[in-house]
Amino acid sequence: MAIPHGTIMGGLSVVPDVSAALADYQGVLKLDLVHEGPLPADLAASWGCPASAGARHAVLRPKSGNPCWFRLVEQPDHPEFKPTTTFGWGAFECTVEDVFGWPDRLKGSGFTIVGEPRELPGMDAFIPMQVLGTGREMVYLNQVFNDMANVDLPRAQSITDRIFIVILGTPSRAESCRWYQERLGLEPVDTFELPYAMINDAFGLPPDTITALTMVQAERMPIVEVDDYPEQARPRARHPGMLPPGNALVTLAMRDLDACRVDWITPPVVRDGPLYEGRRAGTCLGYAGELIELVEVG
Repeated sequence: MAIPHGTIMGGLSVVPDVSAALADYQGVLKLDLVHEGPLPADLAASWGCPASAGARHAVLRPKSGNPCWFRLVEQPDHPEFKPTTTFGWGAFECTVEDVFGWPDRLKGSGFTIVGEPRELPGMDAFIPMQVLGTGREMVYLNQVFNDMANVDLPRAQSITDRIFIVILGTPSRAESCRWYQERLGLEPVDTFELPYAMINDAFGLPPDTITALTMVQAERMPIVEVDDYPEQARPRARHPGMLPPGNALVTLAMRDLDACRVDWITPPVVRDGPLYEGRRAGTCLGYAGELIELVEVG
């Protein structure tokens, strides 16, 4: 299967107990477990997280077979982490079937619903809901119905399918958008201004507070939603040498790693196993300090 430039190939979340998280991701989201084992030291080093080496690590994939992998790495909670208040990856948006059935499916699981399924005024393309996992990682479960004017949105081909948008909190939306454009060859397209309930709730702001966000795309394929965060936002606290808590890392497909104008944490190398499958991969930091793993797809 050809993988287009910019495709979201994976999202990595940090969890306190991989076994408990697998009960949710495999048992509730119905993702297929394709690998489980200790995190290789060289892979942890490539992410700038040598203290995560040897941690329990699991890799899952949608039953659709789409080229997107969900990774879970076990490490202790960080007491200062609060979702949607720090710079970096804020959420992974997945396309799902039957969004109004999800509240019942999630009963008794480790997921906490923070946003019930609801139609958005003036937008009929999709219906979203939001949940937090056991590592306080944010996952959006979105049922897609239509494309948007400048964006093609994927319909789910399994009960939970691929990640099709990743959300980034940044101290400067303009600078982050410029970074993705100049360094990775992606294109900022539409900017929206709206009262963003998740951000307003997290910061205790009035419900009508407006947030600006910009979609970064590859042609009509959405990739990164870049959100302006309020001035109260801070860099994400983390354990020394470990992955950031919550939504920790995003993997993107790149046509040519040599064309990427980034500072590699360690030089790109060919990697085997799920997600990599013999491709070259390397990791860098984005403008907001976010971990971005890039996989060369040719």
